[in-house]
Amino acid sequence: MQVLELIIFAGLAGVVLYQLYAVLGRRVGRQPEDTQAADSVAASARQAPAMDQIDDGVDLTGLPAIKHRDPSFDLSRFLGGAKGAYEMVVRAFAGGDRETLRNLLAPNVLASFESAIDEREAQGRSESVEFLHPPRADMERADLHGETAQITVRFLAEFRSRTKGPEGEAVDDKRTAELWTFERSLKSRDPNWLLVNVAAAEA
Repeated sequence: MQVLELIIFAGLAGVVLYQLYAVLGRRVGRQPEDTQAADSVAASARQAPAMDQIDDGVDLTGLPAIKHRDPSFDLSRFLGGAKGAYEMVVRAFAGGDRETLRNLLAPNVLASFESAIDEREAQGRSESVEFLHPPRADMERADLHGETAQITVRFLAEFRSRTKGPEGEAVDDKRTAELWTFERSLKSRDPNWLLVNVAAAEA
């Protein structure tokens, strides 16, 4: 994975970091080794028609439609960049790394995150995050609305959170499951995908 792609996805992932922080402590029953979503995506990919067999008059949906509009789209590279972004953004926010966030977030989003960091620091608290295993990223679904592509990615993560505050230090191992939805206009020359929604996944 190229460094540029990682930086692009990290910047996009920042728009939901504050919401992500709110659900980081949520324990879920679904385990990282759960392969049901991945198997479903793999089956869909195997059934997708080859690009040279698609005509403009064919009514396509989902991932085949996105690949038809943008033949350069590569799902593996997309998921790799999104996974790297997930780790980078979570660590930066937990560690109060404003400089990293300033390079990745839009001004209005940055203001919200800095406010959350300021509040945490005012309470005399600090936090660090250590991923116990690389997070897992699977495509949950793909849609094409006109020329606007949306891809929802399921992230499954297991990490150790260390929190220090006036009452002392706490160490907690957590598992989380989130759905992040990225959006991009395929007519635009801008390769960036905007992260437009994040939600806790079903347990």
